[in-house]
Amino acid sequence: MKNLSNASDRIRTVAYQLIGDKTTRILPLFKDLDLNLQRSGMKVNFKAYVSLTVFSTILVSLATLLIVPCLLVFMLNMPFPSAILFGLGASLFAIGLTIVGFYAYPVYRADATRRQLEDELPFTTGYMAILTSAGVPPENIFNSLSNLPVPLVTSAQAKDIVTDVNLFGSDIISALEENSKRTPSEMFREMIEGFISTIHSGGNLAAYLRQKSMQYMKLKRIGLKKYSDTLSMLSEFYVAILLTGPLMLIIMLTVMAMLGGGNLGMLSPDLLLNLLTYLGIPLGAVVFLIILDATSPKW
Repeated sequence: MKNLSNASDRIRTVAYQLIGDKTTRILPLFKDLDLNLQRSGMKVNFKAYVSLTVFSTILVSLATLLIVPCLLVFMLNMPFPSAILFGLGASLFAIGLTIVGFYAYPVYRADATRRQLEDELPFTTGYMAILTSAGVPPENIFNSLSNLPVPLVTSAQAKDIVTDVNLFGSDIISALEENSKRTPSEMFREMIEGFISTIHSGGNLAAYLRQKSMQYMKLKRIGLKKYSDTLSMLSEFYVAILLTGPLMLIIMLTVMAMLGGGNLGMLSPDLLLNLLTYLGIPLGAVVFLIILDATSPKW
């Protein structure tokens, strides 16, 4: 894992050195990406990430432009001019897919961070309430959160706050305000802002945190009930689309291949059967897993 991270860092460094200065003009096109990068928790500079996006897009498009025509000519015996046209189309598709992938990844990471934060909030606020009741000052509360032995997303957020205080010399209120701007969770932002307001007004911080803990626990129970209903619906879709549907298509295509008919232009039943078996079903399973991960709470 460490080697993979080092390799990723080296690729980002190479991309920034090669085309970092040339991306200044296109940075406004990615203006929404900067905020998503901050909310995702990825420790990547905005300009460096845009450079990596452009660098990867160029490499993927060139590789597609070279590989696709070769496969079509040598494996499917397609005429060379037609193969070049298919290669150009595939290259354009690869460019769009790569840009969308790099643009969507921070959004996905930010959403995953949001869900994890909101799943941890009932226990985090309860822990903070216990520390506050014991007379622990706010700075030490977040310092304690940042040093929890269990790896939590809340600990990463608390480490950012502690870093702003200890390294950059911010006071705890300013550090909390900055963190509330960067966090992807509205619930966590609302808790932090209430925390700040309670300190300013001199209110009972322990009572506030206990009340928020009970509120978030009630919301968590409701969310788990909704997820149970969603999981039942997704299981029915899985059986219908990825089990029954492909099985019926395989039987139909096998019968068509045995009878020797039913060609759809260049797509014979044998080719359609191979595409369904080796491409359609695996891609459908991957899409289903992504949907399942996107809808599941991170308890």
